[in-house]
Amino acid sequence: MTSNGQLRPAGRSRQSADSNAPQGVPGREGVLGRVVARLAVLASIGALALTAAAPAALAADPLTLSTAYPAVVVAPGAKVTFNVSVTTDTPQRVALALSGAPAAWKASLHGGGYVIDAVQTDGTEAATVRVDVDVPADATGTTRMTLTGTAGSSVAALALEIRVAADVAGDVTIVSDVPSLQGPSSQTFNFNLRLSNDTAQDLTFSVNAQGPTGWVVEANLTGQSQAASAIIKAGSSSAVTVSAEPPPGTPAGTYDIGVVAIAGERTISGSLQVIVTGSYDLAISTDGGRLNGRGAAGEASPIVVTVTNSGTAAVTNVKMAATGPTGWDFTFDQPTIASIGEGETVNVKTEIKPAGDAIAGDYNVTVTATGDQSTRDSMTIRFTVETSILWGIIGGGLIAIVAAGVWWVFQRYGRR
Repeated sequence: MTSNGQLRPAGRSRQSADSNAPQGVPGREGVLGRVVARLAVLASIGALALTAAAPAALAADPLTLSTAYPAVVVAPGAKVTFNVSVTTDTPQRVALALSGAPAAWKASLHGGGYVIDAVQTDGTEAATVRVDVDVPADATGTTRMTLTGTAGSSVAALALEIRVAADVAGDVTIVSDVPSLQGPSSQTFNFNLRLSNDTAQDLTFSVNAQGPTGWVVEANLTGQSQAASAIIKAGSSSAVTVSAEPPPGTPAGTYDIGVVAIAGERTISGSLQVIVTGSYDLAISTDGGRLNGRGAAGEASPIVVTVTNSGTAAVTNVKMAATGPTGWDFTFDQPTIASIGEGETVNVKTEIKPAGDAIAGDYNVTVTATGDQSTRDSMTIRFTVETSILWGIIGGGLIAIVAAGVWWVFQRYGRR
């Protein structure tokens, strides 16, 4: 109420009261506004913190199963392997179960060389489990399986998919750089082959070879002669060696060597060929088998040398040669024999002429026969150099002259 008795409006009175407040002191409405603003800021910060923490909380999955290639396409009859990583946030035992495989399929879990039902993790690094699936040869279409892991209350599932398609089968082949070799029966024939895996799967393979009766035939993985089998990775190849040794005296002819490689469910056959030209075996001796001779120095002494082919094929261009002391000469009535047939013997007249100044005594002479087919033989003869008859005659003559001279002297001067 004013001094003149009139009523004052309430709003005016409150405003006047606020206006009378000391300068620099906020009113009640200002304080409330600031409190509300601060609470709004705190709420925003909390919301941002929760938003940032949410992905981390979601990422902290206690159990996970993963594989790099969960869906594959293979040929009928193939073997499929999935390598699965199992991780947990703490060391735990994880039970594993595979479902969805058809009854005709063979599916199993492997680890550490065993068929397994569970795996133990260490909470830091992933444990690896192998899922092996044998696909039947008559399989078609797409098959979906599920690998389930259970660790306490945590459960994780991994979907695996196999699509069977005949057009991805590829092929496995075995070829030789030289499929046919030729030589004598005394030779060992060595072949180099290559086994190629053009399929989409790694294959374990083994090889063996078979030859005619009596032959020694071996097939080996290159660099692994004692290995019974090896693995060829998909799209790769491996070298194979085959050796074939015919029995002694094998007749000339063509012989087949069979090679069989077993790779997975596949059997791959190859054929090699050996052309035996016969065996070549020269033997040299003397007529009668005596390995000695004799003669005078400077004079030619004949000796008959025999050359025999005990092989199964003709030996051609057999060359005769001899070596002895310096200054000795050797001649042959057949320096080169055009051909010596199987089982044939050729006599060669040989003349041995010691040096004219050779001293009487025993000497070694070597006679050799060499054929075109890399066969040769040699023998050593003991040759005795005798004193020449001429020197004996001359010596006898001198003795006679000396004796006649002595007789003449005694006859003429003996009476005196």
